[in-house]
Amino acid sequence: MGEPARVLDERFTYRDYLTWPDDERWELIDGVAYEMSPSPSWKHQGLLLELGHQLKNHLEGKPCRVFIAPLDVLLFAPDQGSDAKDEDIDTVVQPDALVICDKGKLGKREIRGAPDIAVEILSPYSWARDTRIKLAAYEKRGVKEYWIVDPGNRVVNIFKRPDAKGFGPAESVVLDADGVTGSFSSAVLPDFQLDFRALFAAAEL
Repeated sequence: MGEPARVLDERFTYRDYLTWPDDERWELIDGVAYEMSPSPSWKHQGLLLELGHQLKNHLEGKPCRVFIAPLDVLLFAPDQGSDAKDEDIDTVVQPDALVICDKGKLGKREIRGAPDIAVEILSPYSWARDTRIKLAAYEKRGVKEYWIVDPGNRVVNIFKRPDAKGFGPAESVVLDADGVTGSFSSAVLPDFQLDFRALFAAAEL
């Protein structure tokens, strides 16, 4: 399985992050630096490309855009705006995929502000961070929807924000031998239908 990702004890900001070597991948969450897991597996890559393909096709001619990792996303604290200084920003993440509907959030090389949709594909290295730490960060910092794709169990968990208070309970959709259990729906993209069979087939030989 390999070694778990490192976590640094010091607290950092985006200004620190910009000085780190380009050949290392880290995320900052509330000032804590987390080393990104080893290079994604081919299964992870297959899922990500299929999801990106489905979203790109759906968004053709629409105002929203889909992006896939690696791409820095700066998440501002509730009392910060997009003009926050680098030394005051303490959360920089790289979702596996994200949807942006406000072009004003597109910086020179980064996304400045919460995505409308953030997507993470679980791995043994990222499970705890994606389901707990990043879930809390996305909720606190204004992400409208968070999709967690679990390849091992062929499940997609969708967290939606019904109001400003935070996410509601997860809506789970499962693909098993009998077909799809549960109903997939997105408040951000209400007419998007995720093809679960094609998605999880992309992680198979």
